[in-house]
Amino acid sequence: MVSKRLIHEEGHKRKFLCVIDGTSECDRAVLYAERRATKAGGALALLFVSEPESFQHWIGVEKIMQAEAREEGEAALEKYAQFCRENGSIDPELIYREGKTHEEVLSLIEEDQDIAVLVLAAGDSIEGPGPLVSALGGSGNAYTIPVIVVPCSMTFEDIESVT
Repeated sequence: MVSKRLIHEEGHKRKFLCVIDGTSECDRAVLYAERRATKAGGALALLFVSEPESFQHWIGVEKIMQAEAREEGEAALEKYAQFCRENGSIDPELIYREGKTHEEVLSLIEEDQDIAVLVLAAGDSIEGPGPLVSALGGSGNAYTIPVIVVPCSMTFEDIESVT
């Protein structure tokens, strides 16, 4: 089901969503999203998703691991937020979630009606461009908003020239 976006209603801006995943190409997606949001007079949201471990630990150990994962995720979000503040004029919204990344991205897009564009960066590993980019071609995994995929081969200068 496609949800109505609120970007044309008073008090709402087109929001670009970028997933922070710790990959080397992530900075390209963030730069692209920040530049487009700035030039469009929009907003930027950065999302970090901590995926749960596949095995169970003692409750105390599990809580420590969750706290460490949250600290790591919040540090990554702050790193990219600082990058946006220093290189642009946007102070991004920072979102931390726990779960499966693809499911959390879809859920956030459904919940936040201001999100109008998802920006991802494609990797160049032999395993493929990355799980979120790969999901674009999968049946039943369709995003309900436009998705921009920034090639990992683009330099910052290339990104500046196309945004």
